[in-house]
Amino acid sequence: MAPHHPAPDDPARGADTGVGADGSALVDFAVDLTSQEVLRRAQVMEALGSGWDPVEVLLGEEAAYDLLYSGLDAEQQRLYDDLVTAGVLPARGGRDAAP
Repeated sequence: MAPHHPAPDDPARGADTGVGADGSALVDFAVDLTSQEVLRRAQVMEALGSGWDPVEVLLGEEAAYDLLYSGLDAEQQRLYDDLVTAGVLPARGGRDAAP
């Protein structure tokens, strides 16, 4: 995270003294959340358990999307093709998917 640098020559804080017009001093404040993020990730992995297989999960999601976009009637297929052409949906493989 980049350090905070107040705008130079800000009349509200004084010249370059770091003191505001009311005499209060500016204080640099930073919070390092790195350790909290590491802890959060460790807790997520523990909750998922040792049997969690990310490749299997992704393949299952792909199969679900293939099923979702299969068996479309002509109007649904036209709308799907329009959405793929517009870049709203990604093109998918399969017999009913858009080219």
